[in-house]
Amino acid sequence: MGGNHTDHQHGRVLAAAVNLDILAAAAPNQSGMIRVQSQGYPLIVVDLGELTPKTEEQNTSAALIRGVAARMSALGCPLRNVGLDVYMTSTVPGGSGLSSSAAFEVLIGTMLNDLFWDGKCTPVEIAQIGQYAENVFFSKPCGLMDQTASSVGGVVAIYFADTVRPVVEQISLDLHANGYALCILNSGTGHADLTAEYASITDELKAVCRCFGKEVLREVPEEAFLAALPEVRKAAGDRAVNRAFHIYAENRRAEAEGQALREGDFDRFLALVRDSGRSSAMYLQNVIPTGQTTAQELMLTIALCESILEGWGAVRGHGGGFGGTAQAFVPLDMLDTFKEKTEAALDQGSCHVVMIRPVGGVRLA
Repeated sequence: MGGNHTDHQHGRVLAAAVNLDILAAAAPNQSGMIRVQSQGYPLIVVDLGELTPKTEEQNTSAALIRGVAARMSALGCPLRNVGLDVYMTSTVPGGSGLSSSAAFEVLIGTMLNDLFWDGKCTPVEIAQIGQYAENVFFSKPCGLMDQTASSVGGVVAIYFADTVRPVVEQISLDLHANGYALCILNSGTGHADLTAEYASITDELKAVCRCFGKEVLREVPEEAFLAALPEVRKAAGDRAVNRAFHIYAENRRAEAEGQALREGDFDRFLALVRDSGRSSAMYLQNVIPTGQTTAQELMLTIALCESILEGWGAVRGHGGGFGGTAQAFVPLDMLDTFKEKTEAALDQGSCHVVMIRPVGGVRLA
């Protein structure tokens, strides 16, 4: 909802879990294997005796399972001589920007934590385990926002200054009481094969930080960045500099969005969401994949939504960007028309009207 790509720079975000879920039935065994059968996909088998990264598994669900198990085992979860049979079904579209990988990691972590570790991990710790799996085993340099939102649930303001102990605050929000619905629009293209585009953001921001001997932008005062702008442009390039401009401003916006919701000022919140969308497109440049001219599905989806809303509500790119989905806050009295018009232009079923999910990873029975 706010803080686009600020998490991996140890900044501020505003995020929410929604009612698109992965559900699983799980049965412990003593096979030494985790066997996951996801509806519509091949069986995945991960040997718990082999908990090191495998090159051939990068960017696969097997890497996420192995990574979560490896991290939990290293932290003390007793996974020797145990096993798990899992059948799961999902309503979270893969590669869409709706955090399907984070939801998957949180689910695996929640099952292992509950079944084999007496629930010792907190929701934030499960999120950190998921991020580790994605960074080290899946090979995607993601931040911690998606996992935290999925694991904690509800609307959360998160400050990642200390990634070991991030500050997480739940904020109450009743969209319908404010006269709005939240829609997630599938642009028609995924971003599962665009990890390099995603990584370019972190790579370029690292180049900016290297000018100051730092690792993440939170460690670089904005005043120092502005004072050294000519040197930073020369060393890191103009796109990197524009992306840094976005991060500094987006951190302030994410904090302001949370404050607007605390104060019940939903109009102010919507204005900040619109500003975030413009900054993401113009400065962060994570809406159109590099060099694409004919295929600009996400930008087209945003333009379509803005055309239909005619200044009402707000729309912005969602998730990592470069494809996937857009989010739109739509007045309730426009919702039927909005859904009809977007699906006529994009595809039937492309507009998901979602609710904020009050809880994160849970055992139902």
